[in-house]
Amino acid sequence: MKLKIILFLFIMIGTVALIGAVQYSGDTFLVYKVDLKKQNLEMFWKDAKGNRFGSIEKLRSWVEKKKLKLEFAMNAGMYKPDNSPQGLYIENEKILSPLDTAKALGNFYLKPNGVFYISTNKIANICTTEKFRSDSKIKYATQSGPMLIIDGKIHPDFKEESKNVNIRNGVGILPDGKVVFVLSKKDVNFYDFAYYFKSLGCKNALYLDGFVSRAYIPSEKWIQTDGNFGALFAVTRK
Repeated sequence: MKLKIILFLFIMIGTVALIGAVQYSGDTFLVYKVDLKKQNLEMFWKDAKGNRFGSIEKLRSWVEKKKLKLEFAMNAGMYKPDNSPQGLYIENEKILSPLDTAKALGNFYLKPNGVFYISTNKIANICTTEKFRSDSKIKYATQSGPMLIIDGKIHPDFKEESKNVNIRNGVGILPDGKVVFVLSKKDVNFYDFAYYFKSLGCKNALYLDGFVSRAYIPSEKWIQTDGNFGALFAVTRK
């Protein structure tokens, strides 16, 4: 009799978890996947005249003047009061902001934090700041924190029942090598946000920012063009 009760409880727990996962996928998270072999994912901070883009709308306007179409945009990490990138920022193989290995308060410094980067041969990677090694083959990079998933495990400081909820966005690498960007449509805590990346199969994922997060994905009928950011991710096409 006890064995039947235990089996019943396991089934019920599994069913509740499954239902929760299904609800999350459509109602809570906005997802955009990038195939670097077929799509042009870049990072933008300033134009050729040194003017900061800041908002998605300004970036879209600039892209359209180049006779291109903006398919996707999202804020690409945290920034300082002057809107310069916080921590490492590499654009077109140039280091525009150095790696930050300091100890301090705030989400950025919740160790381990990490770096998302794209190589010149269009391969994306995410690693902890401690493991990051800069070289001439890195075309784009942004440092942020905390890491959400580290080698397949949720960040050890995240608590399942945490009341620290907010709109959040992040980036992960899928098992097939594609880059996945996620924006929460509702306030979520760090654990649930990280768990979603893990459910997608990401071995490593990085938190980008919180309540200021915005995304522009017209294919999903999600149009947010405001903001006042540092760097931005964007996918463009002719």
